[in-house]
Amino acid sequence: MVDSHCHLDHFKEEEQPEIIARAVAAGVTRMVTISVRMSQGPMIRTLTERHPEVWGTAGVHPHQSGEGVMPSVEEIVEATRHPRIIGIGESGLDYFYDKSPRDVQQEGFRRHIRAAQATQLPLCIHARDADEDVAAILAEEAGKGGSFPFLLHCFSSGRALGEAALAMGGHISFSGILTFPRSTELRDFAKDVPAERLLVETDSPYLAPPPHRGKRCEPAYTALTLKVLAETRGVAPEEMARITTANFRRLYTKATD
Repeated sequence: MVDSHCHLDHFKEEEQPEIIARAVAAGVTRMVTISVRMSQGPMIRTLTERHPEVWGTAGVHPHQSGEGVMPSVEEIVEATRHPRIIGIGESGLDYFYDKSPRDVQQEGFRRHIRAAQATQLPLCIHARDADEDVAAILAEEAGKGGSFPFLLHCFSSGRALGEAALAMGGHISFSGILTFPRSTELRDFAKDVPAERLLVETDSPYLAPPPHRGKRCEPAYTALTLKVLAETRGVAPEEMARITTANFRRLYTKATD
């Protein structure tokens, strides 16, 4: 299994080897630690160099997009030159918390899209309470600059955004939210996502699935979300692991080891 989205830098440096070892023991042999600030670059690169199980991304979360000077497209592209930085983001729009002005979030999102177009590395998209604008910006930028690989991470949006993303060639990644008792509509949508577009993640240290809900999440818990996704779609967990790992490899073409 691959945890396609976690934040390993949120764990203390001395415990990171234990966190990674527990993931590997649970069958999660690879994980992607995600950038939320460009200033994290050195830390993320160090993590990927110390731990062969870990890859990284480069980008700015919408929450942080209003902090300081927004990176240019060229700066984002340059940050992906490192051999173990395999994607861009996370970027997108978050109108639930509104921690950054919406126009700033939108401009940041567009720059990340253009960096994905330039590199053809997948863009990890955060979308919360902004479905219409996320879909509109994706379509508008694709119309201007061409297609690019992307995934909607930690998917919990409405079906309309999911279907729009799939129509544009995007992937859908499910987190522990899929396992929550009240996520019936999300599981209904998960049944309908084409098998070749599915990924799984934890978004560690957040959103731990049962029986760990309310506690700190770890990449090892990818297996728990994958089990529920497999049950939702009526396949064996081993088959779902094969499917989601193959999808990850096709999407993240730079992840060659």
